[in-house]
Amino acid sequence: MAGQTAVPQTARAWNPDFTHADRERWICIYPTYINSKRTVQEGRRVPCSKAVDNPTYSEIKDVCAAAGLTLGVENKVYPRELDHRDPKCRGRIRIQLKNEDGSIMHEKFPTRKSVLFYLAETIPKLKSRQSSSQASSQQQPAKNQKRKGKKGR
Repeated sequence: MAGQTAVPQTARAWNPDFTHADRERWICIYPTYINSKRTVQEGRRVPCSKAVDNPTYSEIKDVCAAAGLTLGVENKVYPRELDHRDPKCRGRIRIQLKNEDGSIMHEKFPTRKSVLFYLAETIPKLKSRQSSSQASSQQQPAKNQKRKGKKGR
């Protein structure tokens, strides 16, 4: 990262003179954008067939960092989120898509949608997701056992 200017950790008031290298010009990604449990009205931005079950900001951060994107994590909540105090809903990721001169940083990610589709495709392949899906599939048959005793209890 030699040659890049230092990016401030706190948000500044909007200024039209900001360049693409300023953090305020980076795109924002909330986990809700790729959450298959949400509707379009609730904020999902990818098709439900490509969306992920309850992604977290840390999963998004890990995938973006592995892809070589410049990113920042902020302790923010999506405005349409009903329970703002829920820690699972917290987290906003800012990603730099363009260089200071306005040219695209990564050819693989020219737009916001391309980043969202990449996240939705990559997060299910994470090791943490693979182990949790295997554990839940082993516990499924136990739920379908019949209860003995009187009805309605």
